Amino acid sequence: MKNYLNFETEVKELEGQLDALKDPYNNEGISEVNTNEIASLEEKINKKLEKIYSNLNPWETTQVARHEDRPKAKYFIKNLFDDFISLSGDRFYGEDKSVIAGFAKFNNKSILVIGQEKGENLDERLDRNFGMMMPEGYRKSVRLMELANKFNIPIITFIDTPGAYPGVGAEERGQAEAIARSIESCMKLKVPNISIIIGEGGSGGAIALASASKVIMLENAIYSVISPEGCATILWRDPKKTLEAATAMKLTSKELFDLNIVDEIIKEPTGGAHRDKEKILENIRISIKKHLENFQNLNEEQIVLQRKNKFLQIGRGSGFSSKLDNTIGLSIEQKNINNMLKKVLKDKKVSIGVVITIFIIAGLIYLL
Repeated sequence: MKNYLNFETEVKELEGQLDALKDPYNNEGISEVNTNEIASLEEKINKKLEKIYSNLNPWETTQVARHEDRPKAKYFIKNLFDDFISLSGDRFYGEDKSVIAGFAKFNNKSILVIGQEKGENLDERLDRNFGMMMPEGYRKSVRLMELANKFNIPIITFIDTPGAYPGVGAEERGQAEAIARSIESCMKLKVPNISIIIGEGGSGGAIALASASKVIMLENAIYSVISPEGCATILWRDPKKTLEAATAMKLTSKELFDLNIVDEIIKEPTGGAHRDKEKILENIRISIKKHLENFQNLNEEQIVLQRKNKFLQIGRGSGFSSKLDNTIGLSIEQKNINNMLKKVLKDKKVSIGVVITIFIIAGLIYLL
């Protein structure tokens, strides 16, 4: 049974008529298939979907990102990778079913895959906590990322969560520390990590695994610091002001791409990823292949610096400030100077002249 969003009423009616035409023997007075009428209806449905999905507002995009039929991490892991071996446990407390993680093969090369999984039905969603990770889920992810880093294995993460689980038990077991440690581990990786936001990227629960070399979004996915309902409740004391909140937060893929927060938008089939799962699967496969090939020519130090520079540049464009400053970043030369300065400042016997000389050299490199 198909699920429809509240702005898809006309599409629902047309597809109901289409289903009746395709199965005439269950309808009174119809005894044969009318292929011409079927083709005409299919064309009408496609045009209607194109019209609706080309003019989605941010709140409607949020609804599409949360669609029940939207392909989840489990689907992508099963169909994109070969020989997947699921690994469990954080070696501290237990297993978190809201995250699937393990090693697999992509184009015959080893890869670490981590996916936040919401579940396909109510029972599975309850079992997986609706994709809201516990501290043990983040610690499991850190454990496996460090293992992948040790053996020079690239990392792919699929982001789809309303946020980290906010319950008492999670807080008692160090939720904030686990998220912070996960972000730190992502930033320190000497192997490329690619994060793909496939549905809902909510708050620290998402960024804990999305602090990546490349952050990619599906066209109708969202990525925000809080849910529109939460934002509306805090700012307007009215959870119904979801459209205003979603618009103010700039959570759609196009807005985030314009702000240089995400690196690529993966095109979805007309009507959303759930309408043609094979197509979105192929689009993601092409994107992963392209980015992994681009990182093959970079050494470990360049990979780390690329990731740091990516995040240092966020907010330097006209989207946040009228004063542009694109000079802030790291280079291998600047990193060496910074290390030298730290060593010099620790040594109390070094003369002030040496310190001044190093500052002058650093300034020259910065200007060049």
